[in-house]
Amino acid sequence: MSKRLIITAIIYASLPVLAGCQLSPTRTTYYQEFGNTKELQEFFRYKQGDKIIVSGHRGGREKYFPENSIEGFQNVINQMPALFEIDPRLTRDSVIVLMHDEMLDRTTTATGKLADYTWKELEDVRLKDTEGNITDYRIPSLEEVIRWSKGKTIINLDKKDVPPWMIVNIIKGLDAETHVMLTVHNGSQARYYHDRLPGIMLSVFVRNEKEYADISLSEVPWESMIAYVGPAIDESNAEIVRNLRAKGVKCMVSYAPTFDKLQTPEERMSAYMEGLMEMPDIIESDLPVEVWSVINTK
Repeated sequence: MSKRLIITAIIYASLPVLAGCQLSPTRTTYYQEFGNTKELQEFFRYKQGDKIIVSGHRGGREKYFPENSIEGFQNVINQMPALFEIDPRLTRDSVIVLMHDEMLDRTTTATGKLADYTWKELEDVRLKDTEGNITDYRIPSLEEVIRWSKGKTIINLDKKDVPPWMIVNIIKGLDAETHVMLTVHNGSQARYYHDRLPGIMLSVFVRNEKEYADISLSEVPWESMIAYVGPAIDESNAEIVRNLRAKGVKCMVSYAPTFDKLQTPEERMSAYMEGLMEMPDIIESDLPVEVWSVINTK
């Protein structure tokens, strides 16, 4: 069975369905589902001419939708197909939750270190969006996000303060290898996860020859990887990109530290258009909906 892109149209008005009739209003939700890890690997295998995949960095950044929130993820996949890079961290009582920063101040109504709070103490804490607006949304646990994402999207767990054995246990316990992937920074991390989760997809750092050699020495199969090659594809990494693609590995760039920081939509659109000329396979962005819009108007 091949990878399925499920498009669910929710019809709000009870109207007769007639030939040639246009039903309105509607909302379309883009879900991606994989029956097994082989389907997931095939989805990520480099093939010339494939559609660019967009990854929401920390989920994405839109007004009233906080980063690392289920509501933010859902807002994006209501508008486009996407995967999400997210940030697991530990509470004081060792519950894995989503939070990019060590401190709570920037993104929540609480202050101080996340690690000083128990899961119970976080119940009344609310998330802020990137403009500082307080929302009704709370900090989700990783378990909640994994359960929510099944049959909808792929989540990519960045490496923060959660011990690797805990990541392995939660993925095994929730049978989540078909919709969870893991970011690793070196070959030993890649080997650790592959040995314990043989079907897991890994997002590996391959920005230079040293990192390429390190990943190669890990002997983790290339079909289990996508590669983060830096903020752009240029002369510094073009040969590495060619070698990776020859092995069937899609190459990802990140616009989060560069184009996403431009002040106006017009500036960002121009930069995204220029970036697309480099022909990346996967784009990570704080503004996935904007990037997707540019891809589809190119």
